[in-house]
Amino acid sequence: MTLRKDADFIINNSIKAVLPDTAVKKALANKKFGKGNIILVSIGKAGWQMAKAASEMLGSEISKGIVITKYDHSRGPIANFEIIEAGHPVPDENSFYGTKAAIDLVSNLTHDDTVLFLISGGGSSLFEKPLISPDELTDLTKQLLASGADITEINTIRKRISAVKGGKFAKLCSPAKVFSIVLSDIIGDPLDMIASGPAYPDKSTADDAKKIAQKYKLNLSDEVKELLNIETPKSLENVETYITGSVRELCSAAKEACEKLGYSTNILTDCLCCEASDAGSFLASIAKTHQSSNRSLAFIAGGETIVHLKGSGLGGRNQELVLSASKSIKSLNDTCIFSIGSDGTDGPTDAAGGYADSNFPLSDAEIEAYMSDNDSYHALEKASCLIKTGATGTNVNDIAVLLIKR
Repeated sequence: MTLRKDADFIINNSIKAVLPDTAVKKALANKKFGKGNIILVSIGKAGWQMAKAASEMLGSEISKGIVITKYDHSRGPIANFEIIEAGHPVPDENSFYGTKAAIDLVSNLTHDDTVLFLISGGGSSLFEKPLISPDELTDLTKQLLASGADITEINTIRKRISAVKGGKFAKLCSPAKVFSIVLSDIIGDPLDMIASGPAYPDKSTADDAKKIAQKYKLNLSDEVKELLNIETPKSLENVETYITGSVRELCSAAKEACEKLGYSTNILTDCLCCEASDAGSFLASIAKTHQSSNRSLAFIAGGETIVHLKGSGLGGRNQELVLSASKSIKSLNDTCIFSIGSDGTDGPTDAAGGYADSNFPLSDAEIEAYMSDNDSYHALEKASCLIKTGATGTNVNDIAVLLIKR
């Protein structure tokens, strides 16, 4: 159990280091608001945590507030804010209700007023007023998620079928000022892509969107094709943005935790972006290379992998990464691999990710069968190797760690 305890220690310490509380309070510490009202809108998987920190910092200075977060990510009432839990990764009726409530809240503001807009990952699904029918939006979202498109490509499409994405929400807030605090969950921190950039000028173009639709052979209605031709706002005069948190910070915190446990540690990348199964195979290959080491070693990879859905099973990219590596890991001595989503959820499951070590109990044939059906959740459940943290209150991408203990 020593390796699993080490994994738990690394996970807990890494997550603590990237919780948004301190960052939100730092952003607000020297911020001077005008004489008008402050309206809070907080969206994303870390929406509750960010709103709580802002409330503790500003108190009654905030006139009204609304929080839109993922189901089971709220931790109770905050001041006089309305808290709405909604669908992710596919928007649902609560997403639409919450977004309409937010739009109503920022309507009819003046030049003196400020919208304190707190944004974290997952906002693309949670914060949505579609320009197409809900059924068509659901179908298109599922097509994109199953296609293997990366998050930047997905959000480029999402912006054009939404009334709030791609800088459009900031336009709705005008003439009020918008002060955005953004918790980054995308490699490279592209502000126009995090939560599909509702309060940031859009760098992507209509041509980009059409090329993505062609690349992944998306089945689009004529209405959607027309929307892809419409350009999004390319400049916004009423927005100030503060960015905080990143997968780089998550990797650094994991490195520090590994070193506290005596591992000689190497951050391989904080820009991981490939098939989850390929990432798992690669990390397993590194484990094989270093089996003769007489030192305890740790290798860290942060970023966001993708999964091409071939089967009908249940899982997430972190679970698929681990299951892919498990066949090789179980033949090695005192070696483990684990991978988690920093928000505590991996895909449409209740697990943050998965773990595999030298004692992984499934046969090679079982692993192959589960992999072919994209059913990593049930494979890891059978092996008692799911990692469940619950909602963490943050969201700064994923991290995978390989440990070789000597």
